[in-house]
Amino acid sequence: MESTKPKTSSHDLSKVIASAKPSGRSRWIRRVIVLVLMVAAAVSFVLLKKGEENASAEGAYLTEAVRRGNIELTVTATGNLEPTNEVTIGSELSGTAAEVLVDVNDQVTVGQKLARIEVRRLAQEINQSRAALLAAEATVEQVEATLAEHRATLGRQEELHQLSNGRMPSQADLNTARAAVTRSEADLTAAKASVEQARAGLEANEEEQSKSVLKSPINGIVLSRSLEPGQTVAASFEAPELFVVAEDLKKMKLEVAVAEADIGRVEEKQAATFTVDAWPSRSYSATVTRVSYGSEVTDNVVTYATELEVLNEDLSLRPGMTATADIRVAQHKDVLLVPDAALRFDPMKGSDSTSVSKEKSFMDRLIPGPPRGRGRPAGDAQPPTGNAPAGSDLPSQREIEEQAKVWTLKDGIPVPIPVEVGLSEGGFTEVSADTLSEGLSVIVRKQAPRS
Repeated sequence: MESTKPKTSSHDLSKVIASAKPSGRSRWIRRVIVLVLMVAAAVSFVLLKKGEENASAEGAYLTEAVRRGNIELTVTATGNLEPTNEVTIGSELSGTAAEVLVDVNDQVTVGQKLARIEVRRLAQEINQSRAALLAAEATVEQVEATLAEHRATLGRQEELHQLSNGRMPSQADLNTARAAVTRSEADLTAAKASVEQARAGLEANEEEQSKSVLKSPINGIVLSRSLEPGQTVAASFEAPELFVVAEDLKKMKLEVAVAEADIGRVEEKQAATFTVDAWPSRSYSATVTRVSYGSEVTDNVVTYATELEVLNEDLSLRPGMTATADIRVAQHKDVLLVPDAALRFDPMKGSDSTSVSKEKSFMDRLIPGPPRGRGRPAGDAQPPTGNAPAGSDLPSQREIEEQAKVWTLKDGIPVPIPVEVGLSEGGFTEVSADTLSEGLSVIVRKQAPRS
């Protein structure tokens, strides 16, 4: 069965379209569509900008400028302040302290009396020695008289023997007289020796008695006193410590222990500064005067004693104070300095070189990327490998691996600069290179992507 449809000519259709007029509802729909398209365009623009910002953030680096300044290397050690010369005074004699003439902090001079120890035994021995000396001297006088008598007798006999032509006295009597003179001369020599012996004994006792008076051997100040009047002093194998006298405290020494890892840099005449707990905000100057070759081991730690000279004009420093010294072992002025982080940075290693994968932006989803293996984004450039082309400023890979380097940006790409490293202190390191200049920006780390 064949169906029939009303036929409409093109002329009739054009009339219908021409005669149709837009209603109010259709105009409102068109306005809504235009508004939706405008909002979609704005959202697309915002997403595009955010994607570009994320892409630039992923490839951004934090840099710092190379600066010029001074740098110094110091070795830190601790120790104690001591007088340049400290003398301990004791007593070799046992007895009772008859008097004590000085106290702590008193200034003393050479030979000044500090105390006197009363030893009664010495007084008796001195009296005995004096009596023995007097007896010996008397014996000498007696022997001298006997000798004079024997010499006179011998003289008369020799004269008589000459006048008698040898008949009187006999030769035997003459020999006897001569022997008597010789014996008297020997007795005189022995008597004189006894005198010297007695005198030596007296001097020894007097010297021993002089030790009972304690005197200062140096000019200085009394640091400690452990003797009181009436106190009994017992001297055995070692002299008891009664006084400690320090030489002029305006000039002291600081003895520090330097670790074995640092002792190779420490030398005489190097300058140093130190602080003490009593004056934490004050810094004192010192000079290294002696570096010991002998080591000391404490808790398996090897150290070397080092002595520093200290001036103490205002007497603010005192013996025994603990000090922390910084010995200036090297100092360079007007050199190029870079942060230590710039020397540690390497885009090929560590977290700085690892690309942080982020979710693709809206535009990245719409625009396909290049085929894999046929290119590398500029922000992820790698340092050149092998030998650099002729005329290139880039060093070879072997040179880069063999020496320290810093990285700078050229056209957004990290480029290494080989440097020679010097002193390092306080987070900065001294570097030098022909292509390195003050103000040049070097990379210290890769900036974290912004969220």
